[in-house]
Amino acid sequence: RLTVETLAGIPSIVYGLFGFLAFVIALKWEYSFLAGAITLAIMVLPVIMRTTEEAIMAVPDSYREGSFGLGAGKLRTIRIVIPSAMPGILSGVILAIGRIVGETAALIFTAGTTAAVPENMFSSTRTLAVHMYCLLSEGLYTEQAYATAVVLLVMVIIINALSGFFAKKLTKN
Repeated sequence: RLTVETLAGIPSIVYGLFGFLAFVIALKWEYSFLAGAITLAIMVLPVIMRTTEEAIMAVPDSYREGSFGLGAGKLRTIRIVIPSAMPGILSGVILAIGRIVGETAALIFTAGTTAAVPENMFSSTRTLAVHMYCLLSEGLYTEQAYATAVVLLVMVIIINALSGFFAKKLTKN
């Protein structure tokens, strides 16, 4: 738990430097979509782990006790506890997606800033957040940067709405 909490508190630029050293330099992947994706996965893993643990611990003990009382083993008890914890697990994944969508520092070091659709997993690319940063840093394309911010905001709202819809659907079942 201490390790997971420590990893969750590390700034994203440190994850970006780690991804740069591990994937871009050591594995010689250059700036690539794959290096950025793996770096982001490593970055959000502690958030997902912590929220999943909290969601499982929030399931009432009576579910576990009832399952064991009926003679179920640990594996069958897990099949009872996990669906009850699913809304909390889903909210942890949504938090992780929210962190990924707005991430720029780690991606500048690993995925690069090429404004093109990647041809394969080892091609350099640019996310919307990095695109917005690049447009604003030049200072000439502020209107385009604001338009990118609106698109990014609409995407986040749609993702949150869809996740809320699925969370309600899961709690009904």
